Amino acid sequence: MRLVTYTPNDPNGGPARLGAQLGTRVADLAALARAAGTELPGDLLSLIRAGSTALAAARTLADGALADGAEPARLPAGAVHDLAEVTLLAPLRPGKIIGVGLNYVEHVEESSRSLDTDRELPDRPVLFSKPATAVTGPGQPVLHNAGLTKQLDWECELAVVIGRAATRVSEQDAWDHVLGYSIVNDISARDQRRSGQWFFSKGQDSYAPFGPCVLTADEIPDPHDLDLHLSVNGETKQNSNTRHMLFRIPRLIADISSGVTLEPGDVIATGSPSGVGAGMVPPQFLQPGDLIEATIQHIGTLTNPVVDAR
Repeated sequence: MRLVTYTPNDPNGGPARLGAQLGTRVADLAALARAAGTELPGDLLSLIRAGSTALAAARTLADGALADGAEPARLPAGAVHDLAEVTLLAPLRPGKIIGVGLNYVEHVEESSRSLDTDRELPDRPVLFSKPATAVTGPGQPVLHNAGLTKQLDWECELAVVIGRAATRVSEQDAWDHVLGYSIVNDISARDQRRSGQWFFSKGQDSYAPFGPCVLTADEIPDPHDLDLHLSVNGETKQNSNTRHMLFRIPRLIADISSGVTLEPGDVIATGSPSGVGAGMVPPQFLQPGDLIEATIQHIGTLTNPVVDAR
């Protein structure tokens, strides 16, 4: 199931809504539930926290409204929209975003040349965090403040969305805690690393574009075989596959949860392949007016413009 958060483009469309998308149609899950005489949470984070029963109910309602052969006359007014009639937002605001650095072998080498990181492959995951205030949605601007950075960079990453709380989870049990997948563009101000610490470099407002959906885990046959692609102004910068991850998803969940509880709705950004701007010769960085498009197979494309925020 492709879960989205959206607002209708109608000026009277009201607050953000939880939806399910199939092709070019989006269904309002809470409205469908009311029409069926039941209830569902009105936002994705609450749906995740409500557990598997609520998720199964959402799936049933979405299938009935969006499947081929569904009868529009039987649906409540305004419950199903064309995709062009809505604006997609970030799917949710995570409690925690945990980033993974140096998780693709070729990016380790690239970073050692351009960012003074260790040339040796890490023997355990390299972790950092982004605050929830860094999240921005599809089509929303990435803020370029030239007073803070001259080296604004991109990183297309597979995002793992946690569905069940995970504390000291084994690698064997890790998959039971994954709800689904999305895209995070790990925006970085390369010249704002402070004594090797990445928080301000990676945690500023708008530095975590997220979306355009959360695709539930059953829709992805193998998350370690997904093509990733990122372009700036239509020019390819990154082109790789998740099979090249150094530490795979079960290892990441086991490592993080060994000391930090992962809660429903938390996001793990699983690392970037090579092709970042800092690694190019000469280096290339984002400028106001640029358009970034991050694509991951099956999930979709996350598009964000860069705007001058001075």
